[in-house]
This record gives sequence, structure tokens and C-alpha cells, in this order.
Amino acid sequence: MSAKISFISLGCDKNLIDSEIMLGLIDEEGYIITHDDSEADIIIINSCGFIMDANQEAIDKVLEMADYKQNGNCKGLIVTGCMAQRYKDEIFEALPEVDAVVGTGDFEKIGEVIKRLLQGEKNVKLITDKNNLLDENNSYKRIVTTAGGFSYLKIAEGCDNHCTYCTIPSLRGKYRSRTIESLVKEARILADKGVRELILIAQDTSLYGSDIYGEKSLHKLLKALSEIEGIEWLRILYCYPENITDELIDEMTYNKKVLHYLDMPIQHSEDRILKLMGRRSTKAGLISTIERLREKMPDICLRTTLITGFPTETEEEFRAVCDFIDKVGFDRLGVFTYSAEDGTPAAAMKGQISEEVKNERKDYILKVQKNISTRKCSQCVGRTLDVIVEGKLEGEENIYCGRSYRDCYEIDGFVFFESDEALVAGDIYPIKITEAGDYDLIGERTE
Repeated sequence: MSAKISFISLGCDKNLIDSEIMLGLIDEEGYIITHDDSEADIIIINSCGFIMDANQEAIDKVLEMADYKQNGNCKGLIVTGCMAQRYKDEIFEALPEVDAVVGTGDFEKIGEVIKRLLQGEKNVKLITDKNNLLDENNSYKRIVTTAGGFSYLKIAEGCDNHCTYCTIPSLRGKYRSRTIESLVKEARILADKGVRELILIAQDTSLYGSDIYGEKSLHKLLKALSEIEGIEWLRILYCYPENITDELIDEMTYNKKVLHYLDMPIQHSEDRILKLMGRRSTKAGLISTIERLREKMPDICLRTTLITGFPTETEEEFRAVCDFIDKVGFDRLGVFTYSAEDGTPAAAMKGQISEEVKNERKDYILKVQKNISTRKCSQCVGRTLDVIVEGKLEGEENIYCGRSYRDCYEIDGFVFFESDEALVAGDIYPIKITEAGDYDLIGERTE
């Protein structure tokens, strides 16, 4: 009888795609995928290691799953992903419960590692080169784990930006774009499985193609993907503002399948802090980019993320950030407190700020943003928005929730509406907005 494998994916959506590829490879090799950890012969944890909180989450999950070695069928515990890559030399000593570690460039060999553990090996380490190129044939075998008619599409791996607070280049290697042809092929496979919305992701989507085509080519990729029958929505995440080209803006403006939504992480607004962060943006450049986007797409929904409490950030600079976001009016905004990560230049900087101050600043920014979000949502009342169905609300007979172009999966709000007709997740319906909350909308179906 084939061994049973359970799989736990932690961290970001980019990590999730690696997990889905591993699931496809495990299935292809004849193993049985189970959702019951207690009956699994092998448990795999695809870890995040971006910040210390993520490392702690992975450690806690390792300790939780290790209990199944005594109180279940577990014969081997595998840790893959960023934490495995980051602590490849310490993990067996720090976590003796772990039987194998697999690096970010080696996860496609997961079947080999499973076989070695089932044969009785321990302390298996498979960490070679984080810059390994993905075998694109393996990406076509993904088992999609997302529901609601959408899927992520990772268009590149790694990062060349080397921001001073970030560990990603050391964990994921240099920036490596996939070809347009391979991405179109994968997107067609996803469309055949019922995917209607593709969410394009990478560490920096705006750099797509610069390494293999000699120029930024995200606009060309969008055009090619939009020609796939069945794909209705294309959404862009993690697009660095300094790399947004006029060609990209035009493609977003005139291509009906490209949503007027852009996730554009700016991290800060003040030039001195941006320079310390190793970012190439300036406040003037950010304002110019936002104006260009809104001039072409007045209805565009802009999402961003900020880091507060970066070393030496003054109260004056913090207040300037608050003024900036109030003036610009991002539709969606997330904020993180700065985390001093070992091995990064920022961690060695003088002027580290206390956790108390960082958290106070985060809370204040969220209050500022809540007022902006409330205003932005109220402006949607009376509009009719296309909404992709997520599903029916639990415990409610006819109430459904879905997402408009303004709402990315898991990070933004919902549109709630009633329907006597049974609706299928992934289908798209026009909804007239009748009420607005701080982040969510309420509407009714229209013909």
C-alpha cells in the first residue's frame, strides 16, 4: 500500500505555489495525500522564514506535528521552504524532531526525500543551489488548493532588489523570470480546471522579463494571458512603483481582462528612510507614479504596504508618512512593524526603535487608513460591480460573499449579496452596491 502524506503550507502565496507543485509531484509518484495528520506516514511542512514571527510559527507547527511520531503513524517529518533554507546548518540540532530539510531550490526532489525517509534514513539534507531553475513541466502538474475560481500564477522567482531589511535574496536567490510561453501553457491548464481569475505574483512583478528578454515585459505577458479562453480577470500583486512603465499602464488601461487594481508596496514615503531601506523610490517619484495611474484609470484600486519603526525613523518622519497616506488615499493598505532580521544590513543599524513605539505607530496608521477605507467604500454605493462568487455564508440561507475588482483574495474585503438561486463559486455576477462598511460592501444582484 502506498504511503500517506500530509502537507502543511505556511507563509505567502508564492510559497503556496511551491506547495501545490510538490503536491502534484507527490500525487504523480503514487503516494496518497491525506488531510488527516494523525494517519500520515510522512508529514511535510513548507515553512516561511521571512521574519522571526514566521519562523516561530513554523517551529510551533514542527513541534505540534512531531507529536504524531508517538501518537500517530508518522515515520518522517520534512521541513521545506524558507526556514529550511535559512537555518540549513542549525535545524537538526535545534529541532531534532525534524528528519529532513529541503531547500528552496530543491523542492522538486520531494519524492526522493520521501523515499529515503521511508527506507529508514534520518537527518536527510537536500539543499544545493537556491538559484536552481524550475522545471516548467513540474509547474503544469500543480494541484490547485485555492477555491472560488481563482489561482495564483508565479511569474518569477527570487529577487535582485536587496532591500536592507529583507532576507529574500539569501533565501530565494537571484531574480529568475519564467518564459511567456510556459506561463501561458500553465494558465491554459488552470483555465481548463475552471480558474477564472489569475493573480500574478513574484517578489517584484514589475521587473518581469528584464532578465530573459532584456526589458520589462509584464505588459506583454498580460496581453498573452488575456487571450486565453476562460480567463476573465488578471490581477497584479507586488509591483514596485519605480519599475512601472507607461506600457504597463496602457495595457492595464485598455485590456478589459486586466483589473484596475494594483498592489504597489512602497514601504515608506520619506526619502531618507527609503534610501536607508535600499529602495529606489522617492516621494516625488511615488506621487508621479500614482498620478499617472489615476490619470489613465480614475477607478483604479491601489493597495500598498508600509513598514513602520524602521531604524532611526523620527516622529516627524512618521507623521509625514501619515500625512502622505491621508493625501494620497490608498484604497487598501497593510502595515508591518519593522523586524530586525539576522544578517540584514538594517539589523546592524544604530537607532533601533522599541517594540512599543513601533506598535503604537502601526496602530495609528491603521486608524488613519480606516477612515480612508470607509470613505472609499462609501463612494462605491450606487455603482454596479462585477463580483466573483466565493461561496455562501455559513449559517445563512441565501447570503453569498464574493470579491469585486477592488478585492484580492484574503487581504481585502468582500461584497455580500442575497440570491435565491444557488450560485457556483467562481462565477461572476453584476452586483449593485447598496451599503458600505469600513472595508466590505453590501449589494443586490442585477440583470
